[in-house]
Amino acid sequence: MAADGGTGDGATQQMWARGRYEAVGERIAGVAAELVATVDDLRPLQGRDVIDLACGTGSVALAAARVGARVTGVDITADLLGLAAAKADVAQSEPITWVRADASATGLPDDSADVILSSMGIIFVEPESQVAEIARLLRADGTLGFTSWVRAAHNPFYDPIVSVLGRPRPAGADHSPDDWGVPDTIHARLAGDFDTVEIDHRVHTWRFGTLETALHFISEESPMHVDVLHRVSEMQHDRLMSAFEVALAPHTDADGAIAFDSPYVVVTARRR
Repeated sequence: MAADGGTGDGATQQMWARGRYEAVGERIAGVAAELVATVDDLRPLQGRDVIDLACGTGSVALAAARVGARVTGVDITADLLGLAAAKADVAQSEPITWVRADASATGLPDDSADVILSSMGIIFVEPESQVAEIARLLRADGTLGFTSWVRAAHNPFYDPIVSVLGRPRPAGADHSPDDWGVPDTIHARLAGDFDTVEIDHRVHTWRFGTLETALHFISEESPMHVDVLHRVSEMQHDRLMSAFEVALAPHTDADGAIAFDSPYVVVTARRR
Protein backbone atom coordinates (compact mmCIF):
# COMPACT_ATOMS: atom_id res chain seq x y z
CA MET A 1 0.00 0.00 0.00
CA ALA A 2 1.31 3.47 -0.86
CA ALA A 3 0.30 6.98 0.14
CA ASP A 4 1.52 10.49 -0.58
CA GLY A 5 2.07 12.64 2.49
CA GLY A 6 3.68 15.56 0.68
CA THR A 7 6.48 15.96 -1.80
CA GLY A 8 8.94 17.92 0.33
CA ASP A 9 11.99 19.64 -1.11
CA GLY A 10 12.40 19.12 -4.86
CA ALA A 11 16.19 19.51 -4.78
CA THR A 12 16.47 16.78 -2.15
CA GLN A 13 14.28 14.43 -4.18
CA GLN A 14 16.36 15.12 -7.27
CA MET A 15 19.61 14.37 -5.47
CA TRP A 16 18.46 11.01 -4.09
CA ALA A 17 17.03 10.02 -7.48
CA ARG A 18 20.42 10.45 -9.15
CA GLY A 19 22.71 7.50 -9.75
CA ARG A 20 21.52 4.12 -8.52
CA TYR A 21 20.76 4.27 -4.82
CA GLU A 22 19.95 0.56 -4.66
CA ALA A 23 23.70 -0.07 -5.17
CA VAL A 24 24.34 1.90 -1.98
CA GLY A 25 21.49 0.22 -0.14
CA GLU A 26 22.80 -3.22 -1.05
CA ARG A 27 26.28 -2.39 0.26
CA ILE A 28 25.02 -1.07 3.60
CA ALA A 29 22.16 -3.56 4.07
CA GLY A 30 24.19 -5.16 6.85
CA VAL A 31 24.13 -1.90 8.79
CA ALA A 32 20.34 -1.79 8.48
CA ALA A 33 20.08 -5.40 9.67
CA GLU A 34 22.27 -4.63 12.69
CA LEU A 35 20.05 -1.67 13.60
CA VAL A 36 16.89 -3.78 13.49
CA ALA A 37 18.54 -6.60 15.47
CA THR A 38 19.79 -4.15 18.11
CA VAL A 39 16.37 -2.59 18.63
CA ASP A 40 14.60 -5.97 18.50
CA ASP A 41 16.87 -7.19 21.30
CA LEU A 42 16.11 -4.06 23.30
CA ARG A 43 12.37 -4.08 22.65
CA PRO A 44 10.94 -6.97 20.62
CA LEU A 45 9.38 -5.59 17.45
CA GLN A 46 6.78 -8.30 16.90
CA GLY A 47 3.34 -6.70 16.93
CA ARG A 48 4.75 -3.17 17.27
CA ASP A 49 3.92 -0.19 15.08
CA VAL A 50 7.22 0.74 13.43
CA ILE A 51 8.01 3.69 11.17
CA ASP A 52 11.15 3.59 9.02
CA LEU A 53 12.01 7.23 8.29
CA ALA A 54 13.98 8.09 5.15
CA CYS A 55 13.58 4.42 4.30
CA GLY A 56 15.33 4.50 0.93
CA THR A 57 14.95 1.12 -0.76
CA GLY A 58 13.47 -0.44 2.36
CA SER A 59 16.21 -2.51 4.01
CA VAL A 60 15.13 -1.56 7.54
CA ALA A 61 11.42 -1.76 6.76
CA LEU A 62 11.74 -5.27 5.34
CA ALA A 63 13.92 -6.46 8.22
CA ALA A 64 11.39 -5.13 10.74
CA ALA A 65 8.51 -6.77 8.87
CA ARG A 66 10.36 -10.09 8.93
CA VAL A 67 10.31 -10.09 12.73
CA GLY A 68 6.59 -9.35 12.85
CA ALA A 69 6.36 -5.56 13.11
CA ARG A 70 3.58 -3.52 11.49
CA VAL A 71 5.71 -1.26 9.31
CA THR A 72 5.32 2.07 7.56
CA GLY A 73 8.20 3.21 5.35
CA VAL A 74 8.56 6.92 4.63
CA ASP A 75 10.78 8.51 2.00
CA ILE A 76 10.79 11.75 0.05
CA THR A 77 11.80 10.12 -3.25
CA ALA A 78 9.12 8.26 -5.20
CA ASP A 79 11.66 6.24 -7.20
CA LEU A 80 13.17 4.80 -4.02
CA LEU A 81 9.75 3.93 -2.60
CA GLY A 82 8.98 2.10 -5.84
CA LEU A 83 12.15 0.05 -5.48
CA ALA A 84 11.33 -0.66 -1.81
CA ALA A 85 7.83 -1.84 -2.68
CA ALA A 86 9.20 -4.08 -5.44
CA LYS A 87 11.70 -5.63 -3.00
CA ALA A 88 8.88 -6.28 -0.55
CA ASP A 89 6.85 -8.00 -3.28
CA VAL A 90 9.77 -10.23 -4.26
CA ALA A 91 10.43 -11.09 -0.61
CA GLN A 92 6.72 -11.81 -0.09
CA SER A 93 6.96 -9.56 2.93
CA GLU A 94 4.21 -8.92 5.42
CA PRO A 95 2.24 -5.86 4.21
CA ILE A 96 4.20 -2.60 4.49
CA THR A 97 2.63 0.84 4.05
CA TRP A 98 4.80 3.12 1.91
CA VAL A 99 4.39 6.89 2.31
CA ARG A 100 5.98 9.53 0.15
CA ALA A 101 6.82 12.41 2.49
CA ASP A 102 9.58 14.45 4.04
CA ALA A 103 10.91 12.58 7.08
CA SER A 104 10.55 15.78 9.14
CA ALA A 105 6.95 16.41 8.03
CA THR A 106 5.38 13.01 7.43
CA GLY A 107 1.73 13.91 7.82
CA LEU A 108 1.26 10.75 9.89
CA PRO A 109 -0.88 10.93 13.06
CA ASP A 110 0.49 11.93 16.46
CA ASP A 111 1.55 9.05 18.73
CA SER A 112 1.33 6.55 15.87
CA ALA A 113 4.53 4.57 16.48
CA ASP A 114 5.97 2.34 19.16
CA VAL A 115 9.33 2.40 17.40
CA ILE A 116 10.97 4.73 14.88
CA LEU A 117 13.96 3.47 12.92
CA SER A 118 16.28 5.04 10.36
CA SER A 119 19.51 3.73 8.89
CA MET A 120 21.72 6.47 7.41
CA GLY A 121 18.53 8.39 6.65
CA ILE A 122 17.38 11.04 9.12
CA ILE A 123 20.99 12.21 9.47
CA PHE A 124 20.54 14.09 6.17
CA VAL A 125 17.50 16.03 7.42
CA GLU A 126 17.54 19.35 9.28
CA PRO A 127 17.93 18.09 12.86
CA GLU A 128 15.65 20.37 14.89
CA SER A 129 12.57 19.72 12.76
CA GLN A 130 13.48 16.04 12.46
CA VAL A 131 13.72 15.46 16.21
CA ALA A 132 10.45 17.34 16.73
CA GLU A 133 8.70 15.10 14.19
CA ILE A 134 10.09 11.94 15.77
CA ALA A 135 8.93 13.11 19.20
CA ARG A 136 5.47 13.84 17.78
CA LEU A 137 5.15 10.42 16.17
CA LEU A 138 6.48 8.29 19.03
CA ARG A 139 4.23 7.18 21.84
CA ALA A 140 5.40 7.68 25.41
CA ASP A 141 8.04 5.07 26.28
CA GLY A 142 8.57 4.49 22.55
CA THR A 143 11.97 3.64 21.10
CA LEU A 144 14.09 5.53 18.60
CA GLY A 145 16.86 3.67 16.80
CA PHE A 146 19.09 5.05 14.06
CA THR A 147 22.54 4.80 12.55
CA SER A 148 24.96 7.55 11.55
CA TRP A 149 28.35 7.72 9.93
CA VAL A 150 31.12 8.99 12.19
CA ARG A 151 33.56 11.60 10.93
CA ALA A 152 36.87 9.82 10.30
CA ALA A 153 40.39 11.19 10.09
CA HIS A 154 40.67 9.72 6.60
CA ASN A 155 37.73 8.96 4.32
CA PRO A 156 38.42 8.16 0.65
CA PHE A 157 34.75 8.78 -0.19
CA TYR A 158 34.82 12.30 1.27
CA ASP A 159 38.37 13.67 1.50
CA PRO A 160 38.64 14.30 -2.26
CA ILE A 161 35.52 16.48 -2.19
CA VAL A 162 36.99 18.59 0.60
CA SER A 163 40.38 18.86 -1.10
CA VAL A 164 38.92 19.92 -4.45
CA LEU A 165 35.74 21.81 -3.50
CA GLY A 166 36.00 22.55 0.23
CA ARG A 167 33.79 21.16 2.98
CA PRO A 168 30.19 21.04 1.67
CA ARG A 169 27.16 21.99 3.71
CA PRO A 170 23.53 22.27 2.68
CA ALA A 171 22.69 25.79 1.57
CA GLY A 172 21.92 27.97 4.59
CA ALA A 173 22.43 25.06 7.00
CA ASP A 174 24.69 24.77 10.02
CA HIS A 175 24.64 20.97 10.19
CA SER A 176 26.33 18.03 8.50
CA PRO A 177 25.08 14.39 8.40
CA ASP A 178 28.00 13.06 10.42
CA ASP A 179 27.26 15.52 13.24
CA TRP A 180 24.90 12.73 14.32
CA GLY A 181 27.98 10.60 14.93
CA VAL A 182 29.26 12.91 17.70
CA PRO A 183 28.10 11.71 21.16
CA ASP A 184 27.80 15.21 22.66
CA THR A 185 25.68 16.30 19.70
CA ILE A 186 23.47 13.22 19.95
CA HIS A 187 22.80 13.84 23.64
CA ALA A 188 22.19 17.57 23.12
CA ARG A 189 19.72 17.05 20.27
CA LEU A 190 17.74 14.32 22.04
CA ALA A 191 17.81 15.75 25.58
CA GLY A 192 14.48 17.56 25.33
CA ASP A 193 12.34 14.51 24.57
CA PHE A 194 14.42 11.37 25.16
CA ASP A 195 16.37 9.56 27.84
CA THR A 196 18.28 6.27 28.14
CA VAL A 197 20.40 7.20 25.13
CA GLU A 198 22.80 4.41 24.15
CA ILE A 199 25.55 4.83 21.54
CA ASP A 200 27.29 1.77 20.13
CA HIS A 201 30.36 2.37 17.94
CA ARG A 202 30.82 -0.02 15.03
CA VAL A 203 32.68 -0.29 11.72
CA HIS A 204 31.44 -0.94 8.20
CA THR A 205 33.92 -2.23 5.62
CA TRP A 206 33.45 -1.05 2.05
CA ARG A 207 34.64 -3.66 -0.46
CA PHE A 208 35.07 -3.42 -4.22
CA GLY A 209 36.54 -6.02 -6.55
CA THR A 210 38.67 -3.48 -8.41
CA LEU A 211 39.60 0.18 -8.35
CA GLU A 212 37.49 0.62 -11.49
CA THR A 213 34.44 -0.80 -9.69
CA ALA A 214 34.94 1.64 -6.81
CA LEU A 215 35.29 4.59 -9.19
CA HIS A 216 32.16 3.47 -11.07
CA PHE A 217 30.27 3.39 -7.76
CA ILE A 218 31.31 7.00 -7.15
CA SER A 219 30.68 8.34 -10.64
CA GLU A 220 27.53 6.41 -11.58
CA GLU A 221 25.79 4.94 -8.52
CA SER A 222 26.18 6.80 -5.20
CA PRO A 223 23.56 9.60 -5.37
CA MET A 224 25.51 12.09 -3.27
CA HIS A 225 28.65 11.65 -5.35
CA VAL A 226 26.77 11.65 -8.65
CA ASP A 227 24.98 14.84 -7.59
CA VAL A 228 28.24 16.60 -6.72
CA LEU A 229 29.85 15.50 -9.98
CA HIS A 230 26.79 16.67 -11.92
CA ARG A 231 26.96 20.18 -10.45
CA VAL A 232 30.65 20.98 -11.00
CA SER A 233 32.55 22.08 -14.07
CA GLU A 234 34.20 19.58 -16.39
CA MET A 235 37.61 20.52 -15.00
CA GLN A 236 36.45 20.05 -11.39
CA HIS A 237 34.82 16.74 -12.36
CA ASP A 238 38.12 15.46 -13.73
CA ARG A 239 40.04 16.73 -10.69
CA LEU A 240 37.58 15.03 -8.36
CA MET A 241 37.78 11.67 -10.11
CA SER A 242 41.57 11.85 -10.09
CA ALA A 243 41.49 12.70 -6.37
CA PHE A 244 39.19 9.75 -5.64
CA GLU A 245 41.56 7.44 -7.50
CA VAL A 246 44.52 8.72 -5.46
CA ALA A 247 42.57 8.38 -2.19
CA LEU A 248 41.47 4.81 -2.94
CA ALA A 249 44.82 3.54 -4.20
CA PRO A 250 46.37 2.92 -0.74
CA HIS A 251 43.45 0.61 0.09
CA THR A 252 44.21 -1.75 -2.81
CA ASP A 253 45.43 -5.26 -1.98
CA ALA A 254 47.74 -7.52 -3.99
CA ASP A 255 44.80 -8.80 -6.06
CA GLY A 256 43.62 -5.30 -6.94
CA ALA A 257 40.59 -5.32 -4.62
CA ILE A 258 39.66 -2.26 -2.57
CA ALA A 259 38.67 -2.37 1.12
CA PHE A 260 38.47 0.34 3.75
CA ASP A 261 36.61 0.88 7.01
CA SER A 262 34.03 3.55 7.82
CA PRO A 263 33.08 4.03 11.48
CA TYR A 264 29.42 4.45 12.38
CA VAL A 265 27.17 4.44 15.43
CA VAL A 266 23.98 2.63 16.34
CA VAL A 267 21.95 4.92 18.59
CA THR A 268 18.90 4.00 20.66
CA ALA A 269 16.83 6.22 22.95
CA ARG A 270 13.56 6.11 24.90
CA ARG A 271 10.79 8.66 24.37
CA ARG A 272 9.83 10.18 27.70
